[in-house]
Amino acid sequence: MRKWRILLAVVLIIVAIAALAVGVVYLTVAPHSLPSFFPGHTTHPHKPTEYKKGTAGIVAGVVLVAAAIGVMLSGRRRPKRWN
Repeated sequence: MRKWRILLAVVLIIVAIAALAVGVVYLTVAPHSLPSFFPGHTTHPHKPTEYKKGTAGIVAGVVLVAAAIGVMLSGRRRPKRWN
């Protein structure tokens, strides 16, 4: 397997883990408790949880994991058939 495929897969996995973590944070933490650098941080305690941003983060993470698996499997050689 070529080194660039491994490097690309590793980068995709790292970004996917970050996206999944951000998605989980958005779904589990109240908006007034979010870190201040997160979009959607508010001082109003009665605003509902950011479901759209959390779902988008989780979907992006799953898509990136699938892309990393695709990159790793695309370089496989197929066995020759015996005729």
